[in-house]
Amino acid sequence: MARATTASASRKTRADKDSEDKGSGRKGGAAKTAAASSPTATKGAAPKKPAANASADTLLKYYRDMLLIRRFEERAGQMYGMGLIGGFCHLYIGQEAVVVGVQAALKEGDTVITGYRDHGHMLACGMDSRGVMAELTGRRGGYSKGKGGSMHMFSREKNFFGGHGIVAAQVPLGNGLAFSHRYRENGLVSVTYFGDGAANQGQVYESFNMATLWKLPTVFVIENNKYGMGTSVARAAAGGDLSQRGVAFGIPGRKVDGMDVLAVREAADEAIAHARNEGPVILEMETYRYRGHSMSDPAKYRTREEVNKFRTERDPIEHLRELLLADKHADENRLKQIDREIRDIVADAAEYAQNSPEPDPSELYTDVLA
Repeated sequence: MARATTASASRKTRADKDSEDKGSGRKGGAAKTAAASSPTATKGAAPKKPAANASADTLLKYYRDMLLIRRFEERAGQMYGMGLIGGFCHLYIGQEAVVVGVQAALKEGDTVITGYRDHGHMLACGMDSRGVMAELTGRRGGYSKGKGGSMHMFSREKNFFGGHGIVAAQVPLGNGLAFSHRYRENGLVSVTYFGDGAANQGQVYESFNMATLWKLPTVFVIENNKYGMGTSVARAAAGGDLSQRGVAFGIPGRKVDGMDVLAVREAADEAIAHARNEGPVILEMETYRYRGHSMSDPAKYRTREEVNKFRTERDPIEHLRELLLADKHADENRLKQIDREIRDIVADAAEYAQNSPEPDPSELYTDVLA
């Protein structure tokens, strides 16, 4: 681990640097006070050493979890192109480090809710790949019995509450989950994921206000993948720093390199501890999606060079792969073996999803509130 420790100690993410640069030039006492008092703020603090305490087994688990999401989504994209998956389908390729890093910091019973780019969150929560893929194909073996599709899956067993198709609709619902934890005094936390586009919605700020007033144990994770549908966040979000959107409500925030699973885990550890003991926190994960907004989006609003730059220089899986090899936690043969195992899991899920029977027509009338 000597080399990993040295590399981690010397690494300072671009996101952290940007946050400090902006913080040092920010006008107004409120923003400075909130940042300075926050346990998650990076201003004035020495860089963490996230890899120093990560065992080989932990790193390999992160690698496996991210690779499962990547291979699953690639296969889902193929099946969509073959007409086996209908409706909307939003892939998570490129953003895997965010959900894997955050989920690794949670404990049993903590609740999770997200928007429509949700397959990765389901898999990271431990939901079965067969059930997720079968729901994509609209089959009876899916998590919503084939009636919800890509955007509407739930698992009470895994404390995953969706999958929501309306932009930002999950944010007040995440507050409700947090309120239930506070009401029951069970020491649990609610994590609400939403995107940079959703960050401009009104109900988000209503949720911020209520979360502070009631000191809700909640972490708001903004997955800033640079584009809300086809619009650059630079054109859509005034101010630019989404991590500071809660300053007016007294909510501390932090920018995080969302392409580095270790940086995500370290930030999530601090944020979740703060939420359990003191109240709401915002984490802005700076990440990137490699595919279009959905499978029907040709993504002509950005250049091929931009996408390739993230793929070749910032890919979260490749970054961790290089760390594993450099520190001799695994060799090429071991990583190839993991890839084969993951591909087998995904192939099995795809086969199950195609062979599972379709729902009986009577299902149209079940689970409906009259």
